[in-house]
Amino acid sequence: MALKYGIVGLPNVGKSTLFNALSNGKALASNFPFCTIEPNIGIVSVPDERLQTLQELIQPKKVIPTLLEFVDIAGLVKGASQGEGLGNKFLSHIREVDAIVHVVRCFSDDQVIHVAGQVDPVFDKEIIDHELQLKDLETIEKRIAKADKTAKAGNKEAQQELILLKKLEAWLQEGRNLRNLELDPAQADLVKTWQLLTMKPVVYAANVDEATLKSRTNPHVARLQEVIQKEKADLILISANLEAELAELAPDEKILLLREYGLGVSGLDQLIQVSYRNLNLITYFTAGPEEVRAWTIQQGTKAPQAAGIIHSDFERGFIKAEVIKLADYQQYKSELACREAGKIKMEGKDYVVEDGDIMHFRFNV
Repeated sequence: MALKYGIVGLPNVGKSTLFNALSNGKALASNFPFCTIEPNIGIVSVPDERLQTLQELIQPKKVIPTLLEFVDIAGLVKGASQGEGLGNKFLSHIREVDAIVHVVRCFSDDQVIHVAGQVDPVFDKEIIDHELQLKDLETIEKRIAKADKTAKAGNKEAQQELILLKKLEAWLQEGRNLRNLELDPAQADLVKTWQLLTMKPVVYAANVDEATLKSRTNPHVARLQEVIQKEKADLILISANLEAELAELAPDEKILLLREYGLGVSGLDQLIQVSYRNLNLITYFTAGPEEVRAWTIQQGTKAPQAAGIIHSDFERGFIKAEVIKLADYQQYKSELACREAGKIKMEGKDYVVEDGDIMHFRFNV
């Protein structure tokens, strides 16, 4: 299943234009609020040069990259947590994603309407933050009411949960996002199951004009950067219009256009790199004459669970994993040569998969 990234922001900040450029989805992009009602979904393959390396070495029948799913969620407005602008429906869509791409307008253009009447990225960010925090408060207050009854009956687990819930409530009431609250590992694991909106990893995408891509800053970007420095979040500069142009070009033409702006990679590549880092994701490969395929897993995943990403039978009947390092495959050119050189390691259930591992799983069910 592809990982889901929800693209959020106020109306008319460039979300749908960016979505169209980043993915194969085609959202309606227009100059008025609530252009997007139902979330549009687009699929994008994750670029990985290692796949090309393995393709050249193995010459498989097909190559299958990892996929990411972008969800273009309708523009939120002030009062969304109380249902303004179909807000409750939109907020429920955010709950279903793995991470958030928060698009913030950092360009001036009199031809593009701004819902607040002026470009102010900090104001825009705070509106979205406030609405997500209010929704989380609503969720937590319901849990507090439930836990309180059980705790009063002497349930020790409920008593500990109540302490944690009160801590989260106080943090949100101060206008802060839960992703910035320090929790011990057990608390963090429990809170993740509650699908709280402000716990989700976030990448701020400053939608800028093309001139700013060259200078790397403008007053709007500088203000936004200053505000998010205290958060567990990254900021990338991206021009939705330029990304739309890049999406229509051949690979060699893309490289030339990126060079014009002094960019090494596209906004999509930046977004993927940052998102993988934020979510602690790595990639392993399966490789053979039929197909070479990339698989995305959490860093720290052990071999049986990595096998389970392919099929639950692989995890349930796991016996061992044969592991080849990519550097060895590149040196010896084939699986057979790696085997003859003793470069295939047999790993058991406790093996922690590393980024770039080429794996073959042995199982019995």
